[in-house]
Amino acid sequence: MNYQPVDAAVVPRFAGVSTFMRLPLVADAAGLDIALFGIPWDGGTTNRAGARHGPREVRSQSSLMRRVHHVSGIEPFSLARIADVGDLSVNPIDLQDGMARIEAGVGAIVEAGAIPLGIGGDHLTTLPVLRAVARRRPVGLIHFDAHSDTNDTYFGNNPYTHGTPFRRAVEEGLVDPKRTIQIGIRGSIYDPGEHDWARAQGIRVLYMEEFVSRGPVEVMAEARRIVGEGATYVSFDIDSIDPSMAPGTGTPEIGGFSTREAQQMVRLLEGVDIVGADVVEVSPPFDVAGLTALAGATMAFELVCVIARAVAARRGPAGAAAMA
Repeated sequence: MNYQPVDAAVVPRFAGVSTFMRLPLVADAAGLDIALFGIPWDGGTTNRAGARHGPREVRSQSSLMRRVHHVSGIEPFSLARIADVGDLSVNPIDLQDGMARIEAGVGAIVEAGAIPLGIGGDHLTTLPVLRAVARRRPVGLIHFDAHSDTNDTYFGNNPYTHGTPFRRAVEEGLVDPKRTIQIGIRGSIYDPGEHDWARAQGIRVLYMEEFVSRGPVEVMAEARRIVGEGATYVSFDIDSIDPSMAPGTGTPEIGGFSTREAQQMVRLLEGVDIVGADVVEVSPPFDVAGLTALAGATMAFELVCVIARAVAARRGPAGAAAMA
């Protein structure tokens, strides 16, 4: 039997142990289809720290998620076995050890046969997650963000910050740059050629202005064409959403997606072979009334729905019957 969330009509949302979407907290990912986990680590932050507190607050706000998606009718917790496997072990004072711990934790989830869906944490956390997810082959990438995160070094010759993870991921052969699209890029940049390296590798950098002119449906159709049928990772930086709707983040940029546009884009991921995903850069110390954490929880729920439907479809007739 699949795990079900605690029913808020039976037990009030402010009661009980806080877990992602009020699902059971389990010891490991064995037997799960989708493993939700926290990455309470912001060792790569270059300015406003605080994303280490993101998983705890996203858990709290995710109590507002219910069992059924109101548009698609998807009941993810009936389609797939989903649970909260807790937080990964981290080291807040040693960057390299912190990344090694994250890689090992996600590696155990992948080896158990579950699809990892992590809640960060700053965006550097995605690099060790990709080291685990893409251990056997490079993956495509659909990346929602205000920033390309393909810079080289910061503060001298430091190659590991939340502004560098996807450059390192390409260099390490974890991500196929020709199957990569970055959506929502905007804001002032360090120099005119800041995105030249990404483009030279084959990454599709789609600025916010182009998104506004084309709209979610057309942009996501292009994203699906770029990643094709191969294994794909989805990374959602909460700062892709406009800070008027998601102020609690490390590097806010004016002019981003509305929460409604973000929801629509994630729903349009249906058909993509998602082998892992994350929602990152929720920083509660800068939040207002939990708005950013609620946005993060909602994006995670949207991802859960898309992934759960794909899991059920792969099961064949039995899974299709469950989707009906």
